[in-house]
Amino acid sequence: MTVSKDVSGGVALWRRIADAIRLDIVGGKLASGDRLPTEAFLAERFSANRHTVRRALAVLAEEGVVGAEQGRGTFVRSARRLSYPIGRRTRFREGLKGQAASLVSQGLSHRIENATAAVAAALGLKPGAKVVRTESLSIADGRPISRSTTWLPYRLFPDFAERIARLQSTTAVFASYGIADYARASTRISARHADVEETKLLGLAPGAILLVSEAVDVDSEAIPISYALSRFPAERMELVV
Repeated sequence: MTVSKDVSGGVALWRRIADAIRLDIVGGKLASGDRLPTEAFLAERFSANRHTVRRALAVLAEEGVVGAEQGRGTFVRSARRLSYPIGRRTRFREGLKGQAASLVSQGLSHRIENATAAVAAALGLKPGAKVVRTESLSIADGRPISRSTTWLPYRLFPDFAERIARLQSTTAVFASYGIADYARASTRISARHADVEETKLLGLAPGAILLVSEAVDVDSEAIPISYALSRFPAERMELVV
């Protein structure tokens, strides 16, 4: 089967069409229940054939973003996204309070490793210093909404993984170490396509867009205590700074 390509960047055209429709929904141009433009209109808009347009719509349908109704067209199924505020005092559970009936954090793995140059710089450590690395998945109302990797200085939090498994709250774990409060020192947000592992864990269709947050938290003395890389499905989450 031949797939249309975007000549400028080598990106499959069906993926570019799906991305554009997702962004229309995320940006509010299309709301839940709205009917999408016809295949003919989309084919003309993207200079594509109808087969390519149908593939893009099929991917969105797999994600549950759109759905076809016989004789009526294709409609936006769900434009509802959770809103996660990011500020000086960012707390995941507090930020999503009232937006989901259930919010579960599932620990995937943890290990002790030597800090890479990037991790060391974020935590104010020497490259190669010991750090605790944890992997987790957050689920709201049965839908995965975040895949996170967090690094912490081993000398400060040698048994962080065991405590987070018991207490189920980063704030509670920090409190157990005597850190009464902590703040967000920096957040960098970018966007990219999900890789194979992220697509599987987050239950996404190939080509789904992720919002990526790189964050550093510090204690009351401005000492870095955690560096986190979090990936959020763009059609399920919005980050409000």
